[in-house]
Amino acid sequence: MFRIAGFGTALGAPSPVADTVAEYSEDTDRVLGYGYRTVHRAPADVQVSDLAHDAALAALAEAGAAAAEVNLLVLALTDLSEYLYWDAAAALQHRLGAPGAEAVLITQACTAALAGLTLAAGRFATHPDYETALIVGASRCCEQYWNRMQTQSMVFSDGATAVVARRGPGAVRWRASHACTDGRFADFYRMDVGGAANPFSAGDTSGQPHARDAWDIMEFFDYDDERLDGFTRLIDERTREVVDRACERAGVRRDALARVVFLHDNVRAITSMAAALGVPLDRTNLEIGLDAGHLGAADQLYSLQRLLADGSLAPGDLVALVGLGRGMHWACTLVEI
Repeated sequence: MFRIAGFGTALGAPSPVADTVAEYSEDTDRVLGYGYRTVHRAPADVQVSDLAHDAALAALAEAGAAAAEVNLLVLALTDLSEYLYWDAAAALQHRLGAPGAEAVLITQACTAALAGLTLAAGRFATHPDYETALIVGASRCCEQYWNRMQTQSMVFSDGATAVVARRGPGAVRWRASHACTDGRFADFYRMDVGGAANPFSAGDTSGQPHARDAWDIMEFFDYDDERLDGFTRLIDERTREVVDRACERAGVRRDALARVVFLHDNVRAITSMAAALGVPLDRTNLEIGLDAGHLGAADQLYSLQRLLADGSLAPGDLVALVGLGRGMHWACTLVEI
């Protein structure tokens, strides 16, 4: 059993999506139709580890904890970190001054921070000497490889949210988690250049490499609308499955959930997932996500922090933190206020 004792967030500079969309897409009506109001963009000299560091310091300060107290540090990333062959979690451990912390890097896209909470639950269960964990979800769009408003049907923001978790009872306590994976879709959003199978080459003039995008997904399904619709239904079915399994592990029913906090997806996707779960939109984090943009691995932690800060949650409320991400992975963690 553990509780969340502190939150911290660091965001890029905010800009109205309506004022910036033309920089990223000629199809402005389509992007605006996603419903996002704000995009947060970090300056060129601010990297994902900088955002993670600032969020971590804020969380430690709110929890009244020193970095030297941290036994477990988890860095959950959505996009690339600054360097290849580099462990950003280990670098963050050193930068924070937490030499006694076990450092773990998780890269399961938009489920990564939820995996970090599950990892913390496991460490607290198996390591009786662990008292404090620091979980950081962070994303900074690598615009050389990824168009923040066109590669996916989302508007990608830059930011990080960290939580300090401590052993024992208290407010915002972890109750249960469940996750599943379907590797048939592992190639979605893959970047085909730069890995061991096809390394970057000196003097290559084939053009700027980029991640696969939504058009590649349509190609995967042979541009068959029926197959694509089946995949969309599968997304909602797996989302419902992980929520129900997490509820089962906690010994509660889905209708006991006071809130369902999704990743910051577009209006249509959130509406579909909420309907699949039988949850009214006003019991989700839809508006928070539209105001922040998609923060990748930080989404659920950021929205939970906002809901707590504005008084939307009451003692005893059960909240489902839900994510899905490339891989494909689905995950749910339940916390009780």
